Amino acid sequence: MNNGTLPTQPGPIGIFDSGYGGLTILRQIRQFLPQYDYLYLGDNARAPYGTRSFEIVYEFTLQAVKKLFSMGCHLVILACNTASAKALKSIQEKDLPLLDPNRRVLGVIRPTAECIGDITQTRHIGILATQGTINSESYPLEIHKLFPDIVVSGEACPMWVPLVENNEFDSPGADYFVQKRIGNLLRKDPEIDTIILGCTHYPLLLNKILKYTPRTIKIIPQGDYVAASLKKYLQRNESIEANCTRKGTCRFLTTESVEKFEESASIFLRDRIVAERITLE
Repeated sequence: MNNGTLPTQPGPIGIFDSGYGGLTILRQIRQFLPQYDYLYLGDNARAPYGTRSFEIVYEFTLQAVKKLFSMGCHLVILACNTASAKALKSIQEKDLPLLDPNRRVLGVIRPTAECIGDITQTRHIGILATQGTINSESYPLEIHKLFPDIVVSGEACPMWVPLVENNEFDSPGADYFVQKRIGNLLRKDPEIDTIILGCTHYPLLLNKILKYTPRTIKIIPQGDYVAASLKKYLQRNESIEANCTRKGTCRFLTTESVEKFEESASIFLRDRIVAERITLE
């Protein structure tokens, strides 16, 4: 696919996630920027991405980006930490120049990293994320580019996404897994005063996370920071902004069954939605 085959007229802002977690980002973005049109794509049939290899995450993410471009998006947000960690750089450097150098793909890690310098007092922060995001070391790398003095510790939380996706995030069973991982993180570095929730599913576990985190520690869900960063980005990049349509609409696409997606999406968005099924290749 090259620029010659992509639609050139303005279109919606694309939001991609491997599953449902990106809906927490979408919700905050729509609160900040309700005037734009959005096209959400969840690759639910192949989720989760957190345990997959770099090569596969890159391949799947590129398929999704191409799909959103072909449906009129000039700007795509990877509302998935794993895709942002494992695929964003390659897509920006290798694929965008060939697909269309005027289109943009952005991630969720840099906007989250940018806010940290003003928040932490002790300069010790923690990251709770999937195994893939922790292994990629994307958060420490991004944070150290901006704030070399900050000490970053990470803890992978393999059971958290399944708890959320199976609607068990408020169950007593969730307490064990949340308490265990926060305990592990704070044992690694007792000086931590700020914890980033480095997975878009984790805001649904916020009540449990707050329950097991000392009150002196600030918890950073990503949605608000990503939304604020996108607003600034569109103000700075008028040519991209001009290619984003504004009717306040939102369409939902999934690679899984429509019924399953609509049921789960309503948990994340606290609203009923209608989805369409697509395939990626």
